[in-house]
Amino acid sequence: MSQQNTPIFIQWLKKEVAPALGCTEPVAIAFTAAYAARNLQTPCEKIEGFISANLYKNAMGVTIPGTTVSGVNLAAAIGAFGGNPDKGLQTLEGITPHHVELAEALTAAGKVNIEVQDTPDFIHLDLTLSAGNDTCRVVVKGTHTNVVECYLNGEKQALAQTQNSAEKTEALPTFSLQEAYDFVNTVPVEEIAFILEAARLNSALSEEGKAKKYGLNISGTFTDAVQNGLMSNDLLSNVIIDTVAASDARMGGAPVVAMSNFGSGNQGIAATMPVVTVAKHLNVDEETLARALALSHLTAISIHSRYTRLSALCAASTAAMGAAAGMAWLFTRNIDTINTAIINMVSDVTGMICDGASNSCAMKVSSVVSSAFKSVLMAMQNRCASANDGIVCGDVEQTINNLCRLVIKPMTYTDKEIISIMVAK
Repeated sequence: MSQQNTPIFIQWLKKEVAPALGCTEPVAIAFTAAYAARNLQTPCEKIEGFISANLYKNAMGVTIPGTTVSGVNLAAAIGAFGGNPDKGLQTLEGITPHHVELAEALTAAGKVNIEVQDTPDFIHLDLTLSAGNDTCRVVVKGTHTNVVECYLNGEKQALAQTQNSAEKTEALPTFSLQEAYDFVNTVPVEEIAFILEAARLNSALSEEGKAKKYGLNISGTFTDAVQNGLMSNDLLSNVIIDTVAASDARMGGAPVVAMSNFGSGNQGIAATMPVVTVAKHLNVDEETLARALALSHLTAISIHSRYTRLSALCAASTAAMGAAAGMAWLFTRNIDTINTAIINMVSDVTGMICDGASNSCAMKVSSVVSSAFKSVLMAMQNRCASANDGIVCGDVEQTINNLCRLVIKPMTYTDKEIISIMVAK
């Protein structure tokens, strides 16, 4: 790997591996409303506008962080009354019951009306807030906090240059797994030491999920199964429980920050916690953990950057392919083992749909993490899904491209049907 390419990987990591409080779709709604609300002279009295169908799918049912409630309209109203847009994906940090009460009163009065539209951009929000004689309209596109337009009383406002930083990241070139592998093996560790924050944040979220019952409490189900002898107390069980506990907490509204990947906390969790748990099992040092985490997150980014940010595919599956790479690297340091593990995963979990963010996401996380560990074990024994099997082939890059081809083409129709079913509920 040439030295001139090193900053590209750092840019990808610093942009796409970012702290986030709560599921990023309701947070994006809250952020947009909070951005508009701070331009009003008095508290918000009305919210209207629209959001993209894909964003609606992931925002309608999941618990809003720091609360026990859910819903698109409530996410906007809570953001308007208590959100801080300067915190980006942590907009809702510090939300209080009083903010929720104000939001519930506004929505109950019929003053919040957000429609769903089929838009070219998978992430597209267009909200107008009113208070007294003032109105502020804010448009977010492309990524969850990328403000592209702001109008105060109909007059377009100048935006800070930093608002468009996400667009620059979108233009970064994609890269292969071999390039990511070469990078993490040669980069000075101090340049990627920041990735250890992913381990710290998501481990804390995991501990929160173990300490309290959030969502479906899937991690608690597995923990009880281990204690009752229905599951083994082994490394695989620890990987699943540690990872799913963080997902339980996140989807259940825990007021604890997660480290996200590609705009999703669950993706960040899936790319982080299996690697952390295996690293603890192997008793490796921080440098080794940093390199493994960097490879995991870069692999997840490499795959996801080849298809749309939101789609019909459960992206925790591709994030867990990153975890498979990180775990395989910890066990073997061998690129062939890493590639084989990912081919095995594509053969195993392709087709898992995303039917919106909800507490049941933690179930999907448990499935893909289990697949990742199983795929690594197979790869370590040189067992690989055959090139004659389905969409996989002997080359890992072509296998990934085949998966992404399904997401970009036929699964767009699947996505529309999923959204249609959800909107009709």
